Amino acid sequence: MNIKNDKKKYKFLEDVAIADIAFEAYGKTLTEMFENSALAIFELSADLKTVDAREKLEFALENEKIDNLLYDFLSEILFLKDSKYMVFKKSEVSIIENEKYQLKAVLEGDTINPQKQKLENDIKAVTMHMFEVKKEKTRWKATVVVDI
Repeated sequence: MNIKNDKKKYKFLEDVAIADIAFEAYGKTLTEMFENSALAIFELSADLKTVDAREKLEFALENEKIDNLLYDFLSEILFLKDSKYMVFKKSEVSIIENEKYQLKAVLEGDTINPQKQKLENDIKAVTMHMFEVKKEKTRWKATVVVDI
């Protein structure tokens, strides 16, 4: 089939946009690493100086593996952002290790309002690409890639 250039309906453009952002988060404790991972998500989403801490949302999660728990935690933040139409600026996390890791979290933020807040990236999902949680000598480290 012969199609002239002016009749094309579309073409794929390469190297126009990068759809992922990667970050590492650190903490002396698991709790601190989880809170710093959440903070990275918050800062990717909005300028935190423009976000008020008007509302609190609480949730609990558990998982047998710490990396899966972090993945679930960050995914829950994105779910709450989309379902409650909110941006967050602060998190408080507690983690207890029994047979499973049990997490309780409180997020503080506000309803999305582009007139008040300087919004940045609309994160779609946490990906499994390069996702890792590991204990180093004196700290925990998470490597996270998000899809925007």
